[in-house]
Amino acid sequence: MNILAKTYYRGYECGFALAAKFVPWPRPKTFVGVGAVKEIPGIFAKKKAKKIMLVSSVTAGSETVPKITALLDKAGIKYVHYGRVTPNPTVKIVNEIYDMYISNGCDSFLAVGGGSSIDAAKGAAAKVARPKMDVTKMEGVLKILHLVPLFVAVPTTAGTGSETTFAAVITDQETHHKFAIMDHALVPNYAVLDPELYTQLPADITASTGMDALTHAVEAYLCVVNKTKETDAWAEEAVVAIFKYLERAYKDGSDIEARQEMHIASFKAGYAFGRAGVGNVHAIAHTLGGLYNTPHGLANAVILPIVLEDYGKSVHKKLAHLACLTGVKTDGTAAEQAQAFIDEIYAMNKRMGIPTGFNHIQEKDIPQMCKWAVHEANCVYPVPVLYDKKRFEKVIRKVIAKA
Repeated sequence: MNILAKTYYRGYECGFALAAKFVPWPRPKTFVGVGAVKEIPGIFAKKKAKKIMLVSSVTAGSETVPKITALLDKAGIKYVHYGRVTPNPTVKIVNEIYDMYISNGCDSFLAVGGGSSIDAAKGAAAKVARPKMDVTKMEGVLKILHLVPLFVAVPTTAGTGSETTFAAVITDQETHHKFAIMDHALVPNYAVLDPELYTQLPADITASTGMDALTHAVEAYLCVVNKTKETDAWAEEAVVAIFKYLERAYKDGSDIEARQEMHIASFKAGYAFGRAGVGNVHAIAHTLGGLYNTPHGLANAVILPIVLEDYGKSVHKKLAHLACLTGVKTDGTAAEQAQAFIDEIYAMNKRMGIPTGFNHIQEKDIPQMCKWAVHEANCVYPVPVLYDKKRFEKVIRKVIAKA
């Protein structure tokens, strides 16, 4: 990357970071622990909600939503249910939720499920706030700037952190471009973290969503501006917890302690990256989700150690500190400790059945992937190493080679 481009990108990042110091960063009020789901009717009753737009995936709609609607029914709270959210939710789905919200006279949102359900509901909430704006035009930072309806998020995976972030990631089904809507208005008002809601989550999804949370924490920790002492602390705490509890949850889904600690770690990682940012791992992962519908957590899990290796010495000191905190390697040089941390990520992936690379990436798509990744990352993500199209291509080809 030429010096002029680097100067422009770093200047933009620093300007954004300076402005961010004067902007309030909202955080949802949280209810955490076994039985926290029972708080949901009281939230809506307190806020005098008349009709809820309940959003979920098909799976959450059949397994988790009935537990919640039983509570709503008992409390006499009205709702309508959209239960067709798919992984990597599309503009079409967002518009369908919005149409149902308007036609049924709803005044609030309840999103139940993984990041896809919460993001789809966020997209619809943004549409309620800006009804004349096409969803595809919301891409980027601070395009909403209007209050959205009351929003309660109930995650049933521990990974995306969408219950605490100001971002919603949506896919344009026409172009297969996956993009982020980022606005403080999209931070949920409440987050309900009940570990009992996802004890039946399949092991493979537990693994990939958990590694998604790890990616959030590590990328937030490596950001060169925007971060604060709090985001660094929460990122560190999330990394330590994920190393300790993720494989326990993977091996035994009924391990309530592991489930709850992963919920908290995901929340902390979500807040950390919402404030500090993510990086080039996400920029590549989003292209895979848009083009091939690759689950986001799985994409992040595979790409994370590859990008960390590619960053080289620029991240050795910080990764060495994470290696010490997690007990992976507490002696040796910073380079040795950093590599040990990366190697442990590879090892965790292997133990949980996550592949080392992807063989479904098509040669013809690589130029488009690089174009999208550059557009997403540069200026917005304060990464330790700025990538141009050539550098993105190098990493993408390594992802293919490791398959």
